[in-house]
Amino acid sequence: MLKHAAIERHGLAEIHGVLAFVDGVSGVGFHDEVEIAGSDGVARPGRVLAATEKGVIIEVFGATDGMQLDASHACFRGHPMRFGVGTELLGRVFDGLGRPRDGLPTPPAIEMRPIIGAAINPVRRAYPRDFLETGISSIDALNSVVLGQKIPIFTTSGLGHDDLAMQIVRQAHAPGVEKFAIVFAALGLPRETAQRYLLDFAAGGARARLIAFLNYADDPTAERLITPRCALTAAEYLAFDLGYHVLAILHDMTNYGEALREISAARGEIPSRKGYPGYLYSDLASIFERAGRIEGRPGSLTQVPVVTLPSGDLSHPIPDLTGYVTEGQIVLDADIARRGVQPPVNVLASLSRLMSDGIGEGRTRRDHAAVARQLYAAVARVERARSLAAIIGADELTEIERTYLAFGERFEREFLAQRADEARRIAGTLTIAWRLLSMLPRPELTRVPPDMLEEFLP
Repeated sequence: MLKHAAIERHGLAEIHGVLAFVDGVSGVGFHDEVEIAGSDGVARPGRVLAATEKGVIIEVFGATDGMQLDASHACFRGHPMRFGVGTELLGRVFDGLGRPRDGLPTPPAIEMRPIIGAAINPVRRAYPRDFLETGISSIDALNSVVLGQKIPIFTTSGLGHDDLAMQIVRQAHAPGVEKFAIVFAALGLPRETAQRYLLDFAAGGARARLIAFLNYADDPTAERLITPRCALTAAEYLAFDLGYHVLAILHDMTNYGEALREISAARGEIPSRKGYPGYLYSDLASIFERAGRIEGRPGSLTQVPVVTLPSGDLSHPIPDLTGYVTEGQIVLDADIARRGVQPPVNVLASLSRLMSDGIGEGRTRRDHAAVARQLYAAVARVERARSLAAIIGADELTEIERTYLAFGERFEREFLAQRADEARRIAGTLTIAWRLLSMLPRPELTRVPPDMLEEFLP
């Protein structure tokens, strides 16, 4: 019934949710691929979660309801779960386990690669220094992304993060680079949302340079733990074998963390913060650290995970630990969204730790860093003026404080706010920034060198 088996066992000792237990099995390894067939004849993929002298715990990617212990059959493949990589991946849609979901045959594979991946040797890592343009002013000017960086989007429900992610996919490119690709992984998204992504990709012309992996909300929870690893295996092949610059969107990593907590609870592990396993940090790191560049290889792998904040809590374990592993964050803010600004990026809460290495003369423009510093300082003064106005009233503010209030309104309306179909080049974004800075008195522009003021200020 099951072919090419390394080890076969008839009968299961126990089934508990998505976990199956098999006694008396030896010679299998951690995360080895398994196939379990029940009395219904349906083969369910799985992998080894634990192996001891007494037996093996298997994580099953499929429904286990109605499976009979004595009538079930387990086949241990003798190798970790793998995904077939090849030159015909672009334009394809797969499910969370890497099986075709677009009605087309499985693409021919040049090689079957373990999805667990391998950490990039720190000695071989090349430092990211090349600018990645998203066409979105609040990101490109103030939270610039570089090729090989990992920077998450922190959001809550209703803040338009889906529209932002779609816009990034449509518009993102590396200036001067032809081989650019997108890998999109949907982790526990509603079917309507995932299909909306696919329709937008097709309408925006991004489908030809895209590989999508879709794990729906009603798919097996355990499958969510495999989806990002399949996606990153494909991304690594494009980046480090074919020389593409790859942008990977992982949405939503909070659903991934919830799946990890559910599997951990089923295994009876001792929980840590808020019920999550103690290895949540290292597990997230095993995903995020696959981004980067390698010395001697022309491509790069950039990650933009989307993280929904439970109850808007930045200190929640998932965003908290994500922030430790990644190199900054783009934070969406409900108050800004309520003022009708889309995308509602909170400039002061957002950060790109590699920004200074990817901008400036020869990369974007020589005034980029100075403009960003001055905008940050001005937005901070705006927030201070708004807080003061809320206490004593706008009429009691000084003239310069009222100027900053006016600056803040125009900054949100003309710089932050951007149509979903509006792609701004970095030169256009900096032009808007200079126009806004011209509202402020010259003595306030202390972050910009005098020669740049003379050259760029209208």
